[in-house]
Amino acid sequence: MTQPPTRKYPWFYRPLEWLLLGIAHLPFPVLYGLAYGLYGLMAYVLRYRQRVVLENLRNSFPEKSEPQIRQISKDFYWHFAQVMVEMLKLAALPAAELRRRVRIHNPELISGAFAEGRTVLALGSHAGNWEWILPTGALEFPGRTYGVYKPLSNPFFEDFLLRLRTRTGAQLIPMRDTLRDLVKRRKEGRVLSMLTDQAAGPEDRPYWTQFLHQDTSFYSSADRLASQFNCPVVYVNITRRARGYYDLTIRPLHDGSTPLDKDAYVVTEAFARHLERDIQAAPASYLWTHRRWKHKRS
Repeated sequence: MTQPPTRKYPWFYRPLEWLLLGIAHLPFPVLYGLAYGLYGLMAYVLRYRQRVVLENLRNSFPEKSEPQIRQISKDFYWHFAQVMVEMLKLAALPAAELRRRVRIHNPELISGAFAEGRTVLALGSHAGNWEWILPTGALEFPGRTYGVYKPLSNPFFEDFLLRLRTRTGAQLIPMRDTLRDLVKRRKEGRVLSMLTDQAAGPEDRPYWTQFLHQDTSFYSSADRLASQFNCPVVYVNITRRARGYYDLTIRPLHDGSTPLDKDAYVVTEAFARHLERDIQAAPASYLWTHRRWKHKRS
């Protein structure tokens, strides 16, 4: 596994780095014991963003009773705790072990475009264990896996997360540099991973649609980029099949064989419908702590 150059950050973060790396080297059974404690802390002691979680769930599933909503929230906190320790485990997880734990379905939908020198846009979300998508993709498509990310302001966590996400060979592109990077590498066969379920603000040229019974804004950049660079687009979903084991499924959204009207938002609408079905099938696996519906349609 490769290791990117580290950024400089204040010396007082060193003990935290050693602690996190020490935890990462613990075996999975011990990590899940820690996850159980983390679950209790978030769900019952700190009640981490509980108001946001419950509000999101009530609005997204109006047909469910209050006891059902409460149970989903508890299941979500347990899922989230597992994702947190699994994300940390990336710092010490051997490549062969990661490949054994994640099964990829339909990888040919991505690799088939490489011979033509085309970039495939892979649209994911904060569902399942989203932090294992990029490292797994880098093992399946070595030297061809890139991820778009939003840099963090804290230098230590920026550096630490960069190391986790690129340890298997993936390369990261700051969100602001996405267009420039596509122009620079437009004839390289590769996959560009994007998490596109964040709340898009008015300045982001959002696409609005009904999603989980609510007016919801989505980033529309995938339609614009696919149209401009003739990119195939796929939807990526990662679901837990057992504790610490996942299925990563790739589904087609646009094959790139015909011109795409960027103003029709065909790709973004298809992404929203796939994501909605997956959330409804496994509601506890989505990241309900973020303010997904903070923007209102004007």
